[in-house]
Amino acid sequence: MFRRKIYDRMLDWKNESDGKTALMIEGARRVGKSTVAREFAEHEYESYILIDFSTASQAVKDLFEDISDLNYFFLQLQLLFRVDLVERKSLIIFDEVQLFPLARQAIKSLVQDRRYDYIETGSLLSIKKNVKGILIPSEERKLGMYPMDYEEFLWALGDTSTISLIRSCFESRKPVGQTLNRRLMRDFRLYMLVGGMPQAVSEYIETNNFKKVDLIKRDILALYEEDFRKFDPSGRASALFDAIPAQLNRNASRYQASSVLKSKRTPRLPEIISEMENSKTVLISYNASDPNAGLSATKDLSVFKMYVCDTGLFVTLMFRNRDFTENVIYEKLLNDKLSANLRYLYENAVAQILAANGDRLFYHTFRNEESHHNYEIDFLLTRKNKICPIEVKSSGYKTHVSMDRFFEKYSGRILQKYLVFTKDLVKDTDTLCVPVYMAQFL
Repeated sequence: MFRRKIYDRMLDWKNESDGKTALMIEGARRVGKSTVAREFAEHEYESYILIDFSTASQAVKDLFEDISDLNYFFLQLQLLFRVDLVERKSLIIFDEVQLFPLARQAIKSLVQDRRYDYIETGSLLSIKKNVKGILIPSEERKLGMYPMDYEEFLWALGDTSTISLIRSCFESRKPVGQTLNRRLMRDFRLYMLVGGMPQAVSEYIETNNFKKVDLIKRDILALYEEDFRKFDPSGRASALFDAIPAQLNRNASRYQASSVLKSKRTPRLPEIISEMENSKTVLISYNASDPNAGLSATKDLSVFKMYVCDTGLFVTLMFRNRDFTENVIYEKLLNDKLSANLRYLYENAVAQILAANGDRLFYHTFRNEESHHNYEIDFLLTRKNKICPIEVKSSGYKTHVSMDRFFEKYSGRILQKYLVFTKDLVKDTDTLCVPVYMAQFL
């Protein structure tokens, strides 16, 4: 079990809720939802029952057909799992609850009873067939779980000091120094290559073999595509997912679904995109037409960019034209020797960092009517009723024309301008240029 930040948030829920709500942990498959729920149960309760609805017996499922007699329900549950439940000191986990909607509906009655605590884990919860006719309980508190972030990755490698160092440098606006920056960038590239899927991280720690790590990630991508086919048998969702690296590499101002699907009209496209987004396998950044503190109010649902939830998976998706990604490619990426513009790889990494921090993703495009030039701000954050524009680069910072034009147009709305890149921290007039490993502090 790797140390995960969500554990502390789960502990807050337990102490604050005191049985008044169930906890729903949402996230893509293989991000570690079941593992952290089990670990939490073992350390924070006297006993627990874990019901995995992907393997649960029919006898267990039948109990949920009628829960009017909770004394009988709990008695049978304890007999089936051979576990003694203790009032207010036991936890019941509904794992992969989206596979058995009746269990999710039962949460309302179970929470009102307040004998035990409840944690649900699930993926692809937006699939209509999984909630049709089911009363979704209001007694759920939801927590989004993402792949391991950079700090969690370093913890897994036994490094508990690096993040404190770079946080101190960021807060004091002091560079770390060229030599240390090179090492930190190499460490961060390692994180981007391996990714934050616990299974991939574990494989890297055990084998130090990128090829084996890559095979793990390919298995995860295959699982995602299986999930896509459950709500979109046509294969359009899978095609949209596979094309993410190519779409970002084009440096276009939006994801051009028509070029991927070879069709100008796709009636179910908004629904497919919504289901992909809610599956947590992708991150969607929407174009905010009027950038201000209320970004959600001006987002255009038809104009968006799409990122992979985990940059490690993104790397494997980039080279999926072969049966496996060779170690030599990983080594070149790790040492920054691959002859390619990898700005879009860093852009995906920043999207992942911002989403894990709880920020919704927005970007902005605008046109200079005099020069007929189009500009783009990669990400927009809201801080203190102001906005913070972010531009991502894979190398230097000498030019940031989009940021400059954006400032000219919206200076009164801007709190701080950020340029995220691969060099050491530096202040370029009123733009703070930060190395990508500091993006978690923005």
